[in-house]
Amino acid sequence: MIPDRDAIFAQIQRKQSFLCIGLDPDLDRIPACCGEGVEAMENFCRDVIACTQDCAVAYKPNLAFFEQCGSAGYAALERLVALIPSDCMVIADAKRGDIGNTSARYADAMFNALGADAVTVAPYMGFDSVGPFLAAGPGRWTILLALTSNPSAKDFEFHGDQPLYERVLDLGQTWGTPDNLMFVVGATRPELLRTIRERVPDHFFLVPGVGAQGGTVQAVADAALNDRCGLLVNSSRGILYASSGEDFAERAGDAAREMQQEMAEILGARGLV
Repeated sequence: MIPDRDAIFAQIQRKQSFLCIGLDPDLDRIPACCGEGVEAMENFCRDVIACTQDCAVAYKPNLAFFEQCGSAGYAALERLVALIPSDCMVIADAKRGDIGNTSARYADAMFNALGADAVTVAPYMGFDSVGPFLAAGPGRWTILLALTSNPSAKDFEFHGDQPLYERVLDLGQTWGTPDNLMFVVGATRPELLRTIRERVPDHFFLVPGVGAQGGTVQAVADAALNDRCGLLVNSSRGILYASSGEDFAERAGDAAREMQQEMAEILGARGLV
């Protein structure tokens, strides 16, 4: 359990890293040496975790990749969550977004049954969707989708007299605190990151879109680093699939360490380590 943002910052300082690794085990890309089906997914993620845990401060399993395999896939996810070291935040990338008792059951499923520290939540239906996650207690984090990294984010997130993503940022800050609420802010629109950080000075951002989608760690840090770092930069494909051979885990470790070293330089230059 990661109780507050100071605890996250302490891990960032200790590891000199603000790296989050997305666990998106694509059966079409997992090396043949891992086996087949659910077994391959579990073996692949287990070995990646073992080779990257020294430089990651968070892991973000994407539930869709496990749920596609039914109960066996979900059981593998549960075992992998149990393997993630206690000094790493577990972010369930579930994008839940229902209301009332349903939302409360989703929160219970993610935090208590699965054992995640944080859950991504879609705020489209307002506080009714978000409140049950925020009510889960200390050490439970809600991560609201605000400005996402995908191209069709423009379909909704930029519309209105006040763009929808700005409304999410403004209202979200009244619902939660920097110790239980984060925002998803994509790296693919670096020109907006600086103004978003000015709008939301204290909360952590979960930042997808670095690497395969074109964002860079340096651009994100230049725009959005704060005095507690305030960033968890996610990389999935660039680390997971650094090699398609039997050395996949070692190469994943190399890719993660390369990102960690860049992050260490950035943190050092800003006097944060």
